[in-house]
Amino acid sequence: MGDLLGVAVLGAGHMGADHIRRLDQVVSGARVAAVADPDVERAKEAVAGLAGVSVHTDTEAALGAPGVAAVLIASPGPAHEEALLAAFARGLPVLCEKPMVPDSGGALRIVEAEARLGRRLTQIGFMRRHDAEYRRLKALLDGGSLGRPLMLHCTHRNVSSPPGFTSAMLVNSSVSHEIDAARWLLGQELTAVTVLRPTPSSGAPAGLLDPQFVLFETDRGALVDVEVFVNCGFGYQVRCEAVCERGSARIGAEHTLVVTTGGAAREEVAQDYLVRFAAAYDREVQAWVDATRRGEVTGASAWDGYAASAVAEAGVRALEHGGRVAVALAPRPDLYATRAEVSR
Repeated sequence: MGDLLGVAVLGAGHMGADHIRRLDQVVSGARVAAVADPDVERAKEAVAGLAGVSVHTDTEAALGAPGVAAVLIASPGPAHEEALLAAFARGLPVLCEKPMVPDSGGALRIVEAEARLGRRLTQIGFMRRHDAEYRRLKALLDGGSLGRPLMLHCTHRNVSSPPGFTSAMLVNSSVSHEIDAARWLLGQELTAVTVLRPTPSSGAPAGLLDPQFVLFETDRGALVDVEVFVNCGFGYQVRCEAVCERGSARIGAEHTLVVTTGGAAREEVAQDYLVRFAAAYDREVQAWVDATRRGEVTGASAWDGYAASAVAEAGVRALEHGGRVAVALAPRPDLYATRAEVSR
């Protein structure tokens, strides 16, 4: 165990438990050294059968546990700021699930705190950057053979929304993935957002504005539209089409099994993001472990996390008050000064 990267996992819910499984069974070069969750029984269940793991209800206790050399944050978004600052105080590299911090003010405080350290410690868990289809689309757009990207058409559908899911969360939770993916694919900042609201689906819980149609503008004149529908009832679907000057490219529609029999064709539709993006999560965590063991930090930065929170915040204002809302970003610290941080 001494040669493995000891990881403290904060949060043992749906996402945290899956990362614990991934670190134990899939990823090489790392082990789970500690877990923290307010529900200690849930934490114990998540690490059942794992040797050498300490279980805590307190973040600080987990970060200070023997063998901990890195942190994976999978707790609810409102707990991320405190956890990130605690990791910074100990100089621990972090993989933080999105949102980095839900509100842009808190996200900016994280950016400023990391900038004061003078080095990056944080990778944000926008796993689509590690999905094979997204990476192929990114390489195609960067190669320039299709010309300048003009539009991105995106679809984000879930079977159903969890209890307590709000209309604002369609933007700041679900569409936050498209926000980061658009910035990364295009290498452009999102500068304004408009949210249109069709008549809610009869399958949506009472009071939930679902679906929504979100339109983003970029600093180089491209448009990005997102259909987000979190109670579609039939499956989990994420699709993206880039329309460029000399052609288009589409991902997300043909990656699954299609069975043809009895005069009909049947296509499997994933029911969960952990199924659709399982390989992407595996690659993301493996890349983080490998980089951490080399003493490097790669992937989406704290600035990317802040930008996503700021754009989502503008989107929520557009949803609640109508009209077009401009996105205002703070000056980018020198630590994240190059555009390469956006396009990596």
